[in-house]
Order: sequence, then structure tokens, then C-alpha cells
Amino acid sequence: MLDHQKYKRVLLKISGEALSSLTPGQHQGINQGMLNKVANDIRNVVNLGIDVCIVIGGGNIYRGVSGSKSHGIDRATSDHMGMLATVINALALQNAIEHEGMLCRVMTAIPMQAIGEFYIRRRAIRHMEKGRVVIFAAGTGNPFFTTDTAAALRALEMGCDLLLKATKVDGVYDKDPKIYPDAIHYDRLSYSNLLSQKLEVMDATAVALVQEHNLPLAVFSIYENDSFLKVLEGTAKHTLVTE
Repeated sequence: MLDHQKYKRVLLKISGEALSSLTPGQHQGINQGMLNKVANDIRNVVNLGIDVCIVIGGGNIYRGVSGSKSHGIDRATSDHMGMLATVINALALQNAIEHEGMLCRVMTAIPMQAIGEFYIRRRAIRHMEKGRVVIFAAGTGNPFFTTDTAAALRALEMGCDLLLKATKVDGVYDKDPKIYPDAIHYDRLSYSNLLSQKLEVMDATAVALVQEHNLPLAVFSIYENDSFLKVLEGTAKHTLVTE
């Protein structure tokens, strides 16, 4: 069980698909209701005095790996297109967060001066020290790395106490609970078991990063009401991964 009083700074990883609908299923576009829901969840955590930073995916607009395989675009180009998709999502979420009365900054791993700040580690930390929410966009800025890896990297760079991954299901299961009714939910897991059982929560590069630095990972459902706060309070169903 988590205890929000233990955490001063956390990173929330949101998939692009999560922004496309208030319920699982739709995978394209941006749903304003979902943006508002996520922004409200973030506000409730910020109100506790916890620093919040975010890494957002772009799969609802364009997914680099899929584009490379299905359209014949070379992988590096396709990944850069996916990075641009994350910037679109970041700007949409920034707008929703500001409508909730919070200060928010978008920082991009690729220079885009007209729409966001270029990522500089110390500047990002300073933003959070001033109470601003920071959204990290454009992944790591490099092809062949996922936004999961970007989330692990930024969480470590920011000195976060916890990495939270918001998904379609309320934690990690031994198999897909949507297909298998007898799927077993894990309350706790080690990183080693996560890798050895090939439980596809995050890519192996991301898991290796957080494992090496013993950064706890919480996996939960983005679709539950106020799930972000409830996970930190230990009142929402989730899986905690540690070593």
C-alpha cells in the first residue's frame, strides 16, 4: 500500500490512447472529457503539495513502431513522427490543466521554441519547485526509444519518489483480464518477475532503468474516478512493482 505522505515528487506516465475516450476501446483522437478528467485528477494530487510531472504518449495520433511496419516508413522517421504526436497531446493536456487553475509548462526533447520550452533538467526541477506541473513531450528526443523509457528516464532525472503508469486495467495480471476471466491480479511484483514472466507493462529498457535505481512503479487504471490520488492514498486497486 502506498502512502501519499511519503512522496514529494511523482511522475505520471499516460498513454496517448488514454486521451481518446472516457472508456477503453477508442484509440484515435483526443476526447475533451478525458482531458478534463485527467486534469482534475492531477489537480487533486497537486493540492496535496506533491510535485507532479508527466510523460505522455502519442499512440492516439501516430505510433512510430506501427507506422514503420504498416506504411514502410523507415523507423527513425516514423519515431520522429510519433514524437510530434506526443507534443500535440501535451499541448492539449496543458490547456486542460490550466483550465483547472494550475500553472503548467510543456518541455520538449526536440527544440520547438514557439510552442514549448526545450528540456533542461535544472529548469524542469525549478518549475516544479515553484508549484508548476511539467509535461515532458517528444519522448527522449531519440528514435528507437519508447515513451515508457522516456518516463523512466525523466523520473530518475527529476528525482521522483514514484513512477506511476496509467493504463487500461487496474494493475498487472498474469494474463489479459479482458480475455481470461480467471486472470490473477498482482498486488505487488518484483522487477525481476516482471521481466522473467514477460508481463508487458513497460518495455524492457524502461524496466531495466527503474530496476537499476530501485524506483518504485505503480500500475493502475486511468479510467477509474480520481484514480491518481486514490493510488497514492492506497485506496485504489493497483500493482506496486519494486525490487
